[in-house]
Amino acid sequence: MKLELRGITKVFGPLVANDHIDLVVQPGEIHALLGENGAGKSTLMNVLYGLYTPDDGQILLDDAPVTFAGPGDAVAAGIGMVHQHFMLVPVFTVAESVVLGYEPTGAAGLINAAEARRRVKEISDRFGFDVDPDATIEDLPVGAQQRVEIIKALSRDAKVLILDEPTAVLTPQETDELIAIMRQLKENGTSIVFITHKLREVRAVADRITVIRRGKVVGEASPTSTETELASMMVGRSVNLGVDKAVAAPGEESFVVEGLTVLDAAGKPAVDDISFGVRRGEILAVAGVQGNGQTELTETILGLNPSVAGTISLDGQDLAGDGVKERLRAGIGFVPEDRSTDGIIASFSVAENLVLDLYDTEPFAKGLAMNPARVRSSAEQRSQEFDIRLTSVDDPISTLSGGNQQKVVIAREMSRPLRLLVASQPTRGLDVGSIEFMHKRIVTERDNGTPVIIVSTELDEVLVLADRIAVMYRGRVVGIVDGDTDRDVLGLMMAGVPLEEARAQAAEHHTTTGGADAATTQEGTL
Repeated sequence: MKLELRGITKVFGPLVANDHIDLVVQPGEIHALLGENGAGKSTLMNVLYGLYTPDDGQILLDDAPVTFAGPGDAVAAGIGMVHQHFMLVPVFTVAESVVLGYEPTGAAGLINAAEARRRVKEISDRFGFDVDPDATIEDLPVGAQQRVEIIKALSRDAKVLILDEPTAVLTPQETDELIAIMRQLKENGTSIVFITHKLREVRAVADRITVIRRGKVVGEASPTSTETELASMMVGRSVNLGVDKAVAAPGEESFVVEGLTVLDAAGKPAVDDISFGVRRGEILAVAGVQGNGQTELTETILGLNPSVAGTISLDGQDLAGDGVKERLRAGIGFVPEDRSTDGIIASFSVAENLVLDLYDTEPFAKGLAMNPARVRSSAEQRSQEFDIRLTSVDDPISTLSGGNQQKVVIAREMSRPLRLLVASQPTRGLDVGSIEFMHKRIVTERDNGTPVIIVSTELDEVLVLADRIAVMYRGRVVGIVDGDTDRDVLGLMMAGVPLEEARAQAAEHHTTTGGADAATTQEGTL
């Protein structure tokens, strides 16, 4: 099926999210939609899927204009969408999830469970998905849940499949499996719109690439374009995708975690008896798929979560019994994974947010009185130093873009002497230009002799920043390896494979494929 968007425009108040966008997806084509976060990619796809009504423009399928009053109309027209956050019911079986809302029924109007299972098995076998129709969704790994979403779309005869940031929660091996599935769907005539900001994957699988910047199409590119060229199109300037950092010369081990156990809300171990240390002037990256205990670990380090066993010490001092404020004052800098909830106060000004942890100390306060002039002058200085794009430091921080809000958090945490920096998902939701800036600041902190812990689900980020890497799986540390460890080894460890076994499997894979990396070559072997 041919898909064409003509002059699609979508406006939210003063924000023009989509500005007269034209897009053509040919039958059996993988068309990548590339752009920074906030560029308008997901808004455009929500228009196509019937979730939003366009303010102007046309949608055409096989050259015939169509209008959608909701997702049901889009599905009926042959459009399927796999959302970034899966739309599955955890306690349902695969078969129940696939037919939800489109249940096959018998003569008496009862749901035909056998027909539901047959549908799942038929599509699963056709594409080699290896999904059990009777498996419960919550028991499936993330990659298998995504295959269920694809089966759900295909069961409704989707001719155009929208994949919105489909690799955000996948291990590298699961990403390779998804790329193989996309190629197979293409061979069967399915058109795919692949929304992402990951340049490596775009070059691996796309037939054509359309780049969107600030709601407008700024050009098309070929998959043979370099990552640097694509990044420049996305941002509008040249971008350094690497990280310039000298070889680490770490000092003594100054931050130590021993036998730490933390329980989740259900009373089960979220962090399960883990131990590690970080040296001065070293970046330890904690890698893993989201939801394997990383959040609980970082929050426990700051004192937000209580531990039930183990110790945390900084420069030989046990932090047990110290609250959040005491730990911040002890020199721990903390960048939370969710800046909007835990990193800023939206109604406060930029200047006020820059002193949230020091507002009652000199020179920002004397006694019970704050010094507004000193707070403001410091904010102006930090805004210049950290390249925070704003109109005035007196404006509410909610008026800033997500990237600039993150810069405020980084500036606040790095503008005081630190004995430890903990940064969780420091570049989540940021465009490549802001990522470049963040990485430079983190490396600078390391070079100043600070022990640094980075928690990231982005393997590319882990590999460019880390001096050592600790991989977490289901609350435990699978292993701690050097920062230059093979990507395939890390991906297997992220899936729970022990270190030595992961090395053996990766070596066998490289021997079998001749060293080809499916995520870096256009026609990689999978």
